[in-house]
Amino acid sequence: MKDQNQQTYWQETGRWVGYEESYDPQTGAWGASHISYLTFKSLVQLRRTMNTAVVLFDCGEQTLANIAEKIVDEFVKKKEIRPGDRDGVLKSLLQNRSQSTDPESQALTEGMEMQKFSVKERRDASDSVEASMVLVGALDFLERPTVAFVRLKEAVVLDSALEAPVPVRFIFVLVGPSKNDMDFHETGRAMAALMADKVFNQAAFQAQEARELTEAVSEFMDCSIVIPPTEIQSEAMLTSIIGFQKQLLRDRLRPSDPMLRLDLKPRRLSKSGPPPEDPLVRTGRPFGGMIRDVKRRYQHYKSDITDALNAQVLAAVIFIYFAALSPAITFGGLLADKVDNMMGVSELLISTCVQGIIFCFIAAQPVLVIGFSGPLLVFEEAFFAFCKSQGIEYIVGRVWVGVWLVIIVVIIVACEGSFLVRFISRFTQEIFSILISLIFIYETFAKLGRIFKAHPLLLNYDHLNSTVDDPWNPVVIMEHVYDNATGNMTMVTATVNRPYPNTALLSMCLMLGCFFIAYFLRQFKNGTFLPGKVRRLIGDFGVPIAIFLMIVVDISIEDAYTQKLVVPKGLMVSNPEKRGWLINPFGEHKPFPVWVMFACCVPAMLVFILIFLESQITTLIVSKPERKMVKGSGFHFDLLVLVGMGGMGAIFGVPWLSAATVRSVTHANALTVMSKGPKPVIEKVMEQRISGILVALLVGLSILMEPILKMIPMAALFGIFLYMGITSLNGIQLWDRILLLLVPKKYHPDEPYATRVSTGRMHLFTAIQIVCLALLWIVKSSPASLALPFVLILTIPLRMVMTGRFFTELEMKCLDADDAKVALEEEPGQDVYYESQMPL
Repeated sequence: MKDQNQQTYWQETGRWVGYEESYDPQTGAWGASHISYLTFKSLVQLRRTMNTAVVLFDCGEQTLANIAEKIVDEFVKKKEIRPGDRDGVLKSLLQNRSQSTDPESQALTEGMEMQKFSVKERRDASDSVEASMVLVGALDFLERPTVAFVRLKEAVVLDSALEAPVPVRFIFVLVGPSKNDMDFHETGRAMAALMADKVFNQAAFQAQEARELTEAVSEFMDCSIVIPPTEIQSEAMLTSIIGFQKQLLRDRLRPSDPMLRLDLKPRRLSKSGPPPEDPLVRTGRPFGGMIRDVKRRYQHYKSDITDALNAQVLAAVIFIYFAALSPAITFGGLLADKVDNMMGVSELLISTCVQGIIFCFIAAQPVLVIGFSGPLLVFEEAFFAFCKSQGIEYIVGRVWVGVWLVIIVVIIVACEGSFLVRFISRFTQEIFSILISLIFIYETFAKLGRIFKAHPLLLNYDHLNSTVDDPWNPVVIMEHVYDNATGNMTMVTATVNRPYPNTALLSMCLMLGCFFIAYFLRQFKNGTFLPGKVRRLIGDFGVPIAIFLMIVVDISIEDAYTQKLVVPKGLMVSNPEKRGWLINPFGEHKPFPVWVMFACCVPAMLVFILIFLESQITTLIVSKPERKMVKGSGFHFDLLVLVGMGGMGAIFGVPWLSAATVRSVTHANALTVMSKGPKPVIEKVMEQRISGILVALLVGLSILMEPILKMIPMAALFGIFLYMGITSLNGIQLWDRILLLLVPKKYHPDEPYATRVSTGRMHLFTAIQIVCLALLWIVKSSPASLALPFVLILTIPLRMVMTGRFFTELEMKCLDADDAKVALEEEPGQDVYYESQMPL
């Protein structure tokens, strides 16, 4: 603007919503988001002008006109402008932005030097998005550059200030003559980049003096990187900057003044409240933690129902139904195989349905999804083998284990024992996770090996099609045995299952096919083909798709036999010849020994340890502060409900359940509402009970799909078992460090456990975990396999002994820190499996 009467307007040339977007005047459109790059000169000029800036803190004006008047009055008062220039500056500040109604079709007029930058920033979890507005322009009737920085007392929507009606908190004005060395565009970009920086924004929000702003600018410059004016031959030459910048950021987040730390919420000017309550703090009263859980959650019971009236909740129900049904069918088939069909698909589906509905109705954290899991499957196998070897009725023994479970959980909850979850570190979780993953993988190939043993590859096979109705019939062999001593003739009848041609090969193809389809569909979800929503939809339903395709393949090959999933018709139990729906605690077919009733307290303790580990750690993950859940959690009450239901359910002969980590995290993610923009953040979570109730009900109704379930080949379920074993390794730091044993140091990742701990010390820590893992495998493979949870618990004091004796506190923080991040929108190569160290 050459004189005070010239007409012009403010043009928005840049905006920040996490990252910078620049306006292209040639195309009239906004460009893609990118990292801001600033000139060193602009930062120096900005810091110099801030020393003489007019600073207004907690300005109470509510309109742009009143704010502009106050700014120019301060300019005149502090002699930054001449009194005669007051009206010209005021007129320029109040000019509307481009008259075009379509912001993306705006074009810069030639010679236009009035530029505007906007920055949108979320203040904290409970407030809406606030904006900062940066105005820079050349006014040639001024004598020198003049700067004003305004912080409003309350963020307000200023008419015609921004494209979107977002409340404005900060306003920065820089005007001056064009004939000086000031680059208004770059200086304005620099100020906008400062306002987009969380640390500077927080410092500006808390500042009480102008000097604090100047110091915050200097701190920003201290953490900035300057690239010398040297020609860059390739992008690869810039890779070393990333690690250097990460170190600067780490140092920046640990300043001497704790009030400027990024991980602390800023001081709020308008309202304050007590810090969030820690649900694991003990009250010192019997059942005090449980009572506190109930009081904290039940006050929201009405909203737990009304908040479910949302389309996103319905979409979550459909998705989580398949996420819960697939493992229920898989584990049900494998459980039946492990325990001689004493429990199977029908018992697991009904247990998941009934217990799931009860849990979601009364639990303090109904977002949790309960179900069967790998550790419980390992225990059931070990307990069945023990009962079989001792001649004890397995299904009756479970009843007494259930009785002791109820007693144990009542004692633990009365003593507020959930606080013990704080002592379960990543060290123990990851050893347990890899053990379960290895068991999954080993059992898959062991099952395939048994199929090859039962149906070996032969040159010639017996003629099998003796009956058209059932070509896969066993052969009855009658053999006459003559006793020379007595002269009697005895006929011995034996039933032989003959090996079938192509059975082993087809089973192997079904197993590997199911695994690879499920695995690569999961990888496809993080790829670049098709829109993101379509990719995620296909990837999330990868397991049902893989099972369905293997059913089609198996049906299409009619001349080869494969073992199918055993599912009873209707509500029948899996083995009606040996048990019913109500188990006699004193013996089904023979009296149950009295001493075993008391001895069952030992396996009950083992089951409790497994459920405690999975459920409490899952609750910790789901209740992270980053998830913005506001209705609280229920470590004590939920443990009582979950274990109590399992204990009482044992008299009906149904499996125990625990909170399933991956399914619960997936459920929470499906209910999470994200903000808009290039880098979405969590706005809230739809915390309600209805989605969990509907999912459990649908899983129970799936028992009516018995004709379809009977078509599933067991080999396909082995493939899903392999899939769960391999995907469970994702995100486990121990597995990453095991692989680093074979990787040269120069290729180690830029992670604290690899960069801040010497390679030898890191490998020593890994070796200790491998020894613990091997010891657990030996225990699992021995007759004392029931003692596996007890041996696992011993890794907790081992980790405590290692700290300070074998490893320093810093090394343990790098090697054993709980640094799992909340994964909502999956990044390339990552998904919810990376968030948890616990097995499926």
